[in-house]
Amino acid sequence: MQWFLATLEQAIATAEQRLDQVLAKARFWQRWAGTPLNARQAKVTNRLLDGFEGKLTNRRWASIAHCSSDTASRDIRELLALGLLYRLPGGGRSAAYTLANGEINAQSRLA
Repeated sequence: MQWFLATLEQAIATAEQRLDQVLAKARFWQRWAGTPLNARQAKVTNRLLDGFEGKLTNRRWASIAHCSSDTASRDIRELLALGLLYRLPGGGRSAAYTLANGEINAQSRLA
């Protein structure tokens, strides 16, 4: 009986975490609903919201979106201008980016 209750408690906790992730993602897309994004930008943004691990760099963007480094740079610049992304401190050639409203930080803690 104790094992069953412990398992049930764990299942409920996991379900709550998943629900929090889904709701955070829905709130994010509601906030940015009027923002025109191309398919690559939407794909990478969803990846960030789903608990992306590590740093998002130009090279990783190009890999995820299956595009050239130049296209990744243009996509990133557009999102920076819109305020959807911001650049993390440091960088140079290894510049890294994250979602501007902190949603990615909340998502990575839940994952």
